[in-house]
Amino acid sequence: MTDDTNSSNAMWGGRFAAGPDAIMEAINASISFDKRLYAQDIRGSRAHAAMLAATGILTNSDAEAIGEGLLTVLSEIEAGDFPFSTALEDIHMNVEARLKALIGEPAGRLHTARSRNDQVATDFRLWVRDQADAAITSLTALMKVLVAQAEKGADWVMPGFTHLQTAQPVTWGHHMMAYVEMFARDRSRFEDARKRMNECPLGSAALAGTGFPIDRHMTAQALGFDRPMANSLDGVSDRDFALEFLSAAAICSVHLSRLAEELVIWSSAQFRFVAMSDKWSTGSSIMPQKRNPDAAELIRAKIGRVLGAAVALFTVMKGLPLAYSKDMQEDKEQVFDAADTLMLALAAMTGMMSDLTVNTAKLEAAASSGFSTATDLADWLVREAGLPFRDAHHVTGSLVALAEKKGCDLPDLSLEELKSAHPALTEAVYSVLGVHNSVASRQSYGGTAPDQVRAQVARWQGLLA
Repeated sequence: MTDDTNSSNAMWGGRFAAGPDAIMEAINASISFDKRLYAQDIRGSRAHAAMLAATGILTNSDAEAIGEGLLTVLSEIEAGDFPFSTALEDIHMNVEARLKALIGEPAGRLHTARSRNDQVATDFRLWVRDQADAAITSLTALMKVLVAQAEKGADWVMPGFTHLQTAQPVTWGHHMMAYVEMFARDRSRFEDARKRMNECPLGSAALAGTGFPIDRHMTAQALGFDRPMANSLDGVSDRDFALEFLSAAAICSVHLSRLAEELVIWSSAQFRFVAMSDKWSTGSSIMPQKRNPDAAELIRAKIGRVLGAAVALFTVMKGLPLAYSKDMQEDKEQVFDAADTLMLALAAMTGMMSDLTVNTAKLEAAASSGFSTATDLADWLVREAGLPFRDAHHVTGSLVALAEKKGCDLPDLSLEELKSAHPALTEAVYSVLGVHNSVASRQSYGGTAPDQVRAQVARWQGLLA
């Protein structure tokens, strides 16, 4: 070993004590993470081999040997008996080397009319498409649970908040249906992204296409794509499908985080609106009285991982010239982690919401406090006394101040006290000061009235059936 090598070893440190060769192998190899693409890689190779045979580029006997050999490789990987090699760099070369060991010379013909560039673009697109499908399925399951909660609690009155201050009474069902709408938009984003990503890069070869008489429509159809990608440069260099998936995942994670935050607040000793089962909460190592909403807190935190993955991939792609660059090897780990994180968070939220215990008495008591029907009082003055809303707002504000001074709520003020603010107030005003009357009056489309909530529940039950 030369002095230069010893110097290099000292420079790079103990982890890469074998020198620059080991460093290059470590930075260049992707098998440690892209082995997750094995099923998609084998599926793509089988479709490619069948097409090569159909177009006369490959003999039927070679194509049959390749197809059967690839199924053997697949079974070995799924059984955990496959020796992945860092020296072979990636999933493509690992599969091909094993195929050659199994069937010999025909394995070398598999790579005719393709490149690792279009191969990995196809594998990754197939994998992300599968994850979009999984997200759509998981979101549908969560939405069904939320719709069931809404149906159960269409009449349960609770405080609606702005600035986390009591604003107006709403119903539990209305609150749950707000999240149904949010997650429905998430689902539609994944559906839209899936439509755009459903074009096949296979056959783009390295970047310019191929001189072999391949049938790209055949491979696209075999792999469930709508069509081949129309430009070979775009075929190997596009990662929009991954960026769209991450963007949709990040927005969905924000919605999960917002619901998780509410669960954390609602389950606190100060609120006691809900209680999570032991499945989704943990005790304290030192304080025996505590039940911590750990699952909700972790969901709330996981937006950081998903959003970080999106930022990372946007950063990788932002300055790349056409067509393929090795930078694009950095496209997968973030997407893998984001997809895993999202699916776990969706499953956990679905579980939490399905067995959540709601304290309806606490909800109603909270809804009745904090002058939550002040707007109803102002609206009554507009409807019944003909006051301009700004004047009615002022009158109501003075009554709120009076109630605060007396330490009571608006319905507790006497009629004489109400009339002291405006003579048009009558006994009839008390009918709008109760929280149940308040929510029942909100009959505008999309409002919190129980009838409106049930109408939205029925609509979504039909859409989700």
